[in-house]
Amino acid sequence: MAGSTHTVTNQPPPLVGYDVYGADRALTAAVERHVDPALREEIHDELAALGRTCGSAQVQEWGVQANENPPRLRTHDRHGRRIDEVDFHPAWHRVLGKGVSAGLTAAWTRPAGHVRRAAAFLLWTQVEAGNCCPLSMTHAAVPALRTDPELAAEWEPRLTSMVYDRELRPAHLKAGALFGMGMTEKQGGSDVRANTTAARPLAESGTYTLTGHKWFCSAPMSDGFLVLAQAPDGLTCFLVPRVLADGSRNTFLLQRLKDKLGNRSNASAEVEFDGTWARRVGEEGRGVSTIIEMVAATRLDCVLGSAGLMRQAVAQAVHHCAHREAFGGRLLDKPLMRNVLADLALESEAATTLALRLAAAYDDGSEQERALLRIAVPAAKYWVTKRCTPVTVEAAECLGGNGYVEESGLPRLVRESPLNSVWEGAGNVQALDVLRALRREPEALNAYLLEIGETRGADHRLDAAVKDLFTELADLEDVEPRARRLTERLSLILQASLLIRHAPPEVADTFCASRLGNDAGTTFGTLPPGLPLKSLVERARPEL
Repeated sequence: MAGSTHTVTNQPPPLVGYDVYGADRALTAAVERHVDPALREEIHDELAALGRTCGSAQVQEWGVQANENPPRLRTHDRHGRRIDEVDFHPAWHRVLGKGVSAGLTAAWTRPAGHVRRAAAFLLWTQVEAGNCCPLSMTHAAVPALRTDPELAAEWEPRLTSMVYDRELRPAHLKAGALFGMGMTEKQGGSDVRANTTAARPLAESGTYTLTGHKWFCSAPMSDGFLVLAQAPDGLTCFLVPRVLADGSRNTFLLQRLKDKLGNRSNASAEVEFDGTWARRVGEEGRGVSTIIEMVAATRLDCVLGSAGLMRQAVAQAVHHCAHREAFGGRLLDKPLMRNVLADLALESEAATTLALRLAAAYDDGSEQERALLRIAVPAAKYWVTKRCTPVTVEAAECLGGNGYVEESGLPRLVRESPLNSVWEGAGNVQALDVLRALRREPEALNAYLLEIGETRGADHRLDAAVKDLFTELADLEDVEPRARRLTERLSLILQASLLIRHAPPEVADTFCASRLGNDAGTTFGTLPPGLPLKSLVERARPEL
């Protein structure tokens, strides 16, 4: 028997057994700010319960298991019959079922539904980000289906249900259903107008057969899919059920599963259609306009998902440094480490504050708020998702070598971090979408200017940044090479305006000094001197 060689000391306790919601001061404040006072207690209790679930050792272990045991494709059964199924580890079903029962697909039918769901989505991402993909697509399918009242009446109650039913069977026999989507093809990628999948009309009005393929089809075990295909009058949106009403399997040929950098628990497939039955959604030739609201909803979820990943990375880093000593004291108290942690915390809070503001605009639903979303969603999707990777990498470095080891959980966050920047349109697509809104929809820019105008005169650095923005906006000729720069400025100014209005003064002041001022560094941990860094770090610290 081996003898004991040492006593284990100076190792931080696991960050488990706590309320992930209650420990996130920026998130709790945003929820309280954006919901009706009459609903605050109900929503707080609901999110606090979910926060405790997220922080439990059992649920966190499920997240680990789902990622360590990725899905497996079975194209045929043992008799050689084609089945095209994907097997998941039981932990995947446990986590996904919890997400559905928490209302992550039910925003459209609940009061303050988008804010409460946004907060829950941000929390649930911290448990296991992969299952958020089918939850997001199911949520986002609702506005697309509403372009066809008959389809919406049939499918919306299933998609907004809080019951998880994993079995493949006719949707009308299920208490709840999930949706996936398949938009892109090998030859076009984000340029969906280059799609070649063909839709041939059948005798029954609104029904077609599809022939072609999709290069990325996420959540292939879902009950239905929204896909784009070329109908006689042009690119059109279709609903493809996995199982037909008579119980037979629709033709849905899974070729292989993608071997991805992160998001390992979630299946992303290549699929082929060969006489696949489909129902038209919206008018022929109007496929892009039919799915535009769905795309906006999934893009907001990319913002929320990245905000959740950043929050978990920062929480882990601050927790580690609060319990780890080196060179005669806690890491948390070392001036340079405090600068790093405060800078990370600042980025995380700005992301959360912006994401919840956009969710509140969905709940409001007024013309002005919808116009704001038109420019703010792609701008936020561009900026917040791009900030996620440097935040998670720097947070892992705060743990030293321990942060490079799988058991710490930080490598999983690092691998996941680039995903939201790529999905639902990568950075250039978002920046160009912002330009499109600026050029074609003056009401979008007006709504944005009204939003940031609420803080006019509140901070000289913000005022200067807005003045520079006006100079940028004055010349939109040959602006495409500047699209990323302009989108970044729009996002930073909006974040600064929101923090000035809603965050503690030390948070807003530090953000403006480091993101808008002339004394900004290019890496985390370069905040200028004289700022209240200790209070920023303590605000971000989770308490067990």
